[in-house]
Amino acid sequence: MQNTIKHTLEDLKEYSDKIVITTHHKPDGDAMGSSLALYNYFKAAGIKSKVITPTDYADFLWWMPGHEDVLVYEGNEEDAEKIMKEAKLLYCLDFNALGRINDMGRFLETCDLRIILIDHHRDPQDFDDERLCSINASSTCELIHQYFTAHLDPQFINQEAAQCIYTGLITDTGSFRYDSTSSTTIRVAADLLDRGAVPSVIYDKIFDQNRLERLKLMGFFLQNKIELIEEGKVALATLTTDELQKFNVKTGDTEGFVNFGLSIAGVKMSALIIDRSVLVKMSFRSKGEFPCNTFAAENFNGGGHFNAAGGASNLSLEDTVEKFKTALKDYSKYLE
Repeated sequence: MQNTIKHTLEDLKEYSDKIVITTHHKPDGDAMGSSLALYNYFKAAGIKSKVITPTDYADFLWWMPGHEDVLVYEGNEEDAEKIMKEAKLLYCLDFNALGRINDMGRFLETCDLRIILIDHHRDPQDFDDERLCSINASSTCELIHQYFTAHLDPQFINQEAAQCIYTGLITDTGSFRYDSTSSTTIRVAADLLDRGAVPSVIYDKIFDQNRLERLKLMGFFLQNKIELIEEGKVALATLTTDELQKFNVKTGDTEGFVNFGLSIAGVKMSALIIDRSVLVKMSFRSKGEFPCNTFAAENFNGGGHFNAAGGASNLSLEDTVEKFKTALKDYSKYLE
């Protein structure tokens, strides 16, 4: 645990209307859950803030309270940069390096901002003034709850904020089934229910609002795209740009696909490699001792958590797959 938080809620009121909240590119449930939880908390406390995301995010997250007030930097650079230039306080949530927010990060380096980092990834870079970081937390949303209750004032955790925090808990813990789930995680979830979070509504919004095209992509993916290598210990799947276009893939449509491989009996590591035209993007998941974060960092300029990480490649899809297979040979001991 790294905790250097010094301020109180009263201190933050001086920054009202000068606070920007941001998170990593292509934000997931934990990223948007923590960002909008903080936004709704501030709103309940009478503090004005602005959520600016580096890129768009999946439409199954658009139901969250405050979504309509989010500004996406990509495509709205002039408006976003004006707000950031005038801001005095920046919250960086669910990422540990300014490189994770693309061009927006480069612009923020030119701004005179006090930065507060709240995150659960390993090895955060030194770009902040205060931080609340722990790799033992299930999610950034769990840390946001701690931030509200231990450092600010829990009375302003209203139903809107509770719904957002619960979203991050379930998406980053696989609905409380991953190893990252702790007794603290469950206690936080219970507190959120007491504050008005409704699990059945949240699950429906996140998991049961699929486009038909996504379900067809899922069927195609399961039938045609997963192969087992390394004597059945590794599941490897790819998607080409043509396949993405065929199924009209949108942001968030491939969310969770990498987990299908990991659900196969005997598989210890699963990889999903997608050709996004500009870059080949990769997601890695594992069970047991396979270090996805180290594998991603050493081979694909990536990182993340021990059992869940990602990376990218400038090579072609075919060459990336070959590089992946070759890199696995150095990790064979973790597949025994």
